[in-house]
Amino acid sequence: MDKTVASAAEAVADIADGSSLAVGGFGMSGVPTVLIAALIDQGATDLEVISNNLGVDGFGLGTLLSAGRIRRTIGSYVGNNKEFARQYLAGELELELTPQGTLAERLRAGGTGIPAFYTPAGVGTLVAEGGLPWRYNSDGSVAVMSPEKEVREFDGVRYILERALAPSFGLVHAWKGDRHGNLVYRHAARNFNPDCAAAGRVTIAQVEHLVEPGEIDPDHVHTHGIHVQRVLHVPDVEKPVEFRTVSS
Repeated sequence: MDKTVASAAEAVADIADGSSLAVGGFGMSGVPTVLIAALIDQGATDLEVISNNLGVDGFGLGTLLSAGRIRRTIGSYVGNNKEFARQYLAGELELELTPQGTLAERLRAGGTGIPAFYTPAGVGTLVAEGGLPWRYNSDGSVAVMSPEKEVREFDGVRYILERALAPSFGLVHAWKGDRHGNLVYRHAARNFNPDCAAAGRVTIAQVEHLVEPGEIDPDHVHTHGIHVQRVLHVPDVEKPVEFRTVSS
């Protein structure tokens, strides 16, 4: 039952070229930076990354993106990352832009075994009707467009069908975890991490504080160990501030 690994390199060793990854974090909060850095060193490429955003230039998923290792991404936010925008518009990166709540629910559904669900988000837009540019050609023309989605009416309201996401791996950051993989997130770092942890077929968690089984009150557990296969202790992980403001 001890799921701890000795190093970040060991934790990500079996992530192969072309793998799909759900990666927790929102901006610079709750990002599994140590695991991402180890993945860069490991060399896996042609990856499909599912995350709210691809970090910022020079941090988190932004480093994996700059290294040219991401082929496709499913996310809800492009801003604050110039390289993300450049690769997308240049036809180097495929982007499935998804409403933020829908993205969270697609991950949650994948973690609970629900294959698809209906939502009103996106009805009457290109999200439902298709035609969103997923990938551009180098000349700026559209190479791949989003498909039309099924629309049904329930009690007079129209909904679109969205498919669940169940990637091969989940990479998450937790404030505290035990050797059985039970995790606790802190404040804003909770964000997408619980959904990514549940959705991944193999979930790898980096934790700031590693404790023994039984030391976490069961009522305080956010992600249960059944969803987590590997735990890496990262006691001195960097946690930068995205926008630092001061008052005079």
